[in-house]
Amino acid sequence: MSQIYTLKDKLGENRLFLNRIIAALLIILLLTSGLIVRLVYLQIVGHSHYATLAKDNSIKIEPLVPTRGMIYDRKGKVLAENTQSFSLELIPEQIKDLDDTLLRLQKLLNISDEKIEQYQKQRKRQKRFASTSLLMGMNDEEIAKFAVVRPFFPGVDIQASLVRNYPYADLAAHVVGYVGRINEAEMKTLPIAEYRGSSHVGKIGIENAYETELHGKTGYAEIETNVQGRAINTVNSVAPVPGENLYLTLDMDLQKTAYDALGDFNGAVVAIEIKTGGVLVFASRPGFDPNPFVIGIANDAYQALQTSENQPLYNRALRGLYPPGSTMKPFIALAGLEYNAISAEHKLFCPGYYQLPNVSHRYRDWKKTGHGSVNMTDAITESCDVYFYTLASILGIDRMHDFLQNLGFGEKSGIDLTGEKAGLMPSREWKRKQRNQAWYPGETLITGIGQGFLQVTPLQLARATATLANKGKVVTPFLVRNSASPDSLEDEAESHQEDLAFKPENVDKVIQGMINVVHDAHGTAKTIGKGINYQIAGKTGTAQVFSIKQDAKYNENDIDFKLRDHALFISFAPADDPKIAVAVVMENGGHGGSVAAPIAGQVIKQFLGDNNEN
Repeated sequence: MSQIYTLKDKLGENRLFLNRIIAALLIILLLTSGLIVRLVYLQIVGHSHYATLAKDNSIKIEPLVPTRGMIYDRKGKVLAENTQSFSLELIPEQIKDLDDTLLRLQKLLNISDEKIEQYQKQRKRQKRFASTSLLMGMNDEEIAKFAVVRPFFPGVDIQASLVRNYPYADLAAHVVGYVGRINEAEMKTLPIAEYRGSSHVGKIGIENAYETELHGKTGYAEIETNVQGRAINTVNSVAPVPGENLYLTLDMDLQKTAYDALGDFNGAVVAIEIKTGGVLVFASRPGFDPNPFVIGIANDAYQALQTSENQPLYNRALRGLYPPGSTMKPFIALAGLEYNAISAEHKLFCPGYYQLPNVSHRYRDWKKTGHGSVNMTDAITESCDVYFYTLASILGIDRMHDFLQNLGFGEKSGIDLTGEKAGLMPSREWKRKQRNQAWYPGETLITGIGQGFLQVTPLQLARATATLANKGKVVTPFLVRNSASPDSLEDEAESHQEDLAFKPENVDKVIQGMINVVHDAHGTAKTIGKGINYQIAGKTGTAQVFSIKQDAKYNENDIDFKLRDHALFISFAPADDPKIAVAVVMENGGHGGSVAAPIAGQVIKQFLGDNNEN
């Protein structure tokens, strides 16, 4: 056999080995350079950034929620406070079987499925070692029941916290408002830094309008934590700034008098301090208890409030729109005098109806037989419709619109509450834009007696009455008086928005007619003027809820209650030195003189009596 000899290329092998060595060295040098560059970046260039991240991994910023400011009335009575409340808190991490624990708690404390569902949603937003509330506002019986079995519920305990409480419940619900849990929409608009840790926010009323002042400033604590996120030590803290305490112009004694006087009727009463614009009474009936909204009102209870035909959630004083009826007559009378359209002494004949030229339709007076020959004072005293049909026709809708708008009708008053409605002061332009129709002479006539398209709020009526009593000096109504102690409060200086510069003699003539409404034998509200040694100026009003046919006779006993006329009354006193103006609207109350006027009378007499002004 022959042998095969393989010749080795030593030179080629050495070259290949050398190339590999060089390539390996280059890779090592490249990687080493990258490492050095990275180390330089981490240690020098990016030191500040990564040091901050490292600190954040060990230091947790915990918000310190401020105590919400309290709300008082003008005499220092508490309208909104923070009371101690007990809640059932669960820490999921310490509970072996959460579902079983929830089931046992539900049976023990009769917890609704709705609350269990709410807890599950809230729990999923938090870490397992964080405490989450299952049941808020526990009563003594619930606390006692759980205390007995506490050892059998590891990870479950009762915690004390401050919860908003409203002592006057429905009496002041619409004006004070309430707080509720922050929803997703509100979270998008609230300042994140200020509301970290906060669970509630003002929803309506003063609680909403003065949310920033009442909430205060959130503090914070720097908490050292371990890798699991558990707190170890407090490194630093900045204390929260409590919310401001607010003192309202509201008088709860007067508020209760007005609210109770409305009785079973829906309606509103607004009383204003004439010189300043401070709101003394802001009652809307029916009301509602705001306290359940704080801890989370049950769906069935909320639906009952929303679907009630009496609309207890509706703030009638601020948002209720009503035809003012004859309460508009003193303002129309003043317009006639200011525009020199008529003199106070000029007499017009009232046969019981009014007819436009060449028109067969009769615009009826409330008094079928008529009032005979009446001047302005008589017309206001006896509420003669025919007189004001005639005056409205003389003035025309354009002048009436401008004059009444200056008094605040058809515009928001500027009160320090959210959600106010502007009402409606109709005009030719308004009707053309909104309905694409011309304005008719008959519409001018009924506007002159406060009917037709005209709609006002009780707040607007009270403000206009105060302006009349002030002889044209306009005040802006407000509720928050001061954030200091009530003992140190001084009467606010006069703060007039503007002066309409009415001629004093014209105002005096109108006011004399309003005095006669209460103190004259023919006055439509003469019953409330007895037993006092000062004079009340007032005007009754009866506003139609629906129109009746030309020859039909209105009989409230033959129609549904909700279709009966509204009863209204405006007033101020004392007539010679006005201090308080009151507007009353009683839905479906019938006659202003018999039902609405006595309410205003009670408020005025109590206010002037309490203040020794009679």
